[in-house]
Amino acid sequence: MGKNLPVRLKQFIRKETVFCASLILALLSVLAVRPDEAYLNYPDYRTMSLLFCLMLITAGFQWLGAFEKLGHYLLKRAGSLRSLSVTLVLLCFFCSMIITNDVTLITFVPFTLLIFRMIGKQEKVITLVVMETIAANLGSMATPIGNPQNLYLFSASGLSMEQFAMAVLPYAGLSLLLLLAVLLLQHNEPVREIETAVPETGKETGASQRVEEKGQAAAKPGLSLPALLPFLCLLILCLLVVFRIVPYVPVLICVAAAVLVINKRLFLSVDYCLLLTFLFFFIFIGNLKRIPALDDLLFSVIQGNELWGGILASQVISNVPAAILLSGFTENVSVLITAVNLGGLGTLIASLASLISFKFYAAEYPGRKGCFLKIFTLWNGIFLLILTGEALLLA
Repeated sequence: MGKNLPVRLKQFIRKETVFCASLILALLSVLAVRPDEAYLNYPDYRTMSLLFCLMLITAGFQWLGAFEKLGHYLLKRAGSLRSLSVTLVLLCFFCSMIITNDVTLITFVPFTLLIFRMIGKQEKVITLVVMETIAANLGSMATPIGNPQNLYLFSASGLSMEQFAMAVLPYAGLSLLLLLAVLLLQHNEPVREIETAVPETGKETGASQRVEEKGQAAAKPGLSLPALLPFLCLLILCLLVVFRIVPYVPVLICVAAAVLVINKRLFLSVDYCLLLTFLFFFIFIGNLKRIPALDDLLFSVIQGNELWGGILASQVISNVPAAILLSGFTENVSVLITAVNLGGLGTLIASLASLISFKFYAAEYPGRKGCFLKIFTLWNGIFLLILTGEALLLA
């Protein structure tokens, strides 16, 4: 066991690189600013509570098989390779607005790989997985709950829905058109017996499978309105918090209590490393702002350069940490929301959700990792170039 510890530690660092980096930055900042009562004011507790609740709720939907059922229903109506591809990409684009980009990819990328293997079109799947990844990252920008950076920036900034919509909808709209253009221009061919390619209903994928692997004991109640209703009600409560209609503390207690009663194993599916990453970045930024020289320097560098700062920072540290970091040194949150969402395009680590697609594809086709990275980088670069051009024109 002792010999395996370094290996496990190395694997953990590789898997949770951003979390480890945020921990190191927080610890270094503590050396400069001694912990005191002011530390309690650093975190945005509302955002972290919402993120925790939404992860529990989406895990509940996964557990019930709601997203797989939706996918099965739509795919049975696909009669050609083109319509099949369009259906899968649109599922990723629109589902990501509600269940976040990472949960969308966890759900539909394995689903896609299975379908294309069963219909014998494995050579066509690599571009489709890349398009699904782009669709999930760009579709998620359209709502305040679509991804963690939107949830944080919308919650912490006090932006109105109109201001938020102006910052994201022009780019989400063009993204949808670009995705459809790429898919509709591809060579079309019939797909026979598409219904046989659909996995069996109730077969676990994604987050629900992770819960099962961690010791899920509760039997699935099956997908029905009575089973869905509690999670739908909890989702509505969370949306009321997002739009600042109800306070977050009662909703946090309500969601936690409901999940505890319905299926306490869903707590195992929460990404606690992401929550801690938020916490450590809050500590790091809070301490930086208490060092006058650094606070003035960073504010002068970032203010007025939010678009390029958000896009470039995302390429290196991914867009969620970039959003948290840069938000502490600018007042132009609208531009920053645009920047970090567009910044999710580009490198593989620009959006950590993209790593999910890469891991699934690499596990299925280990000899084609390099090919995936080339195609991924090419299409992400094209989308980033076009959408950045749109941002510059609108600015």
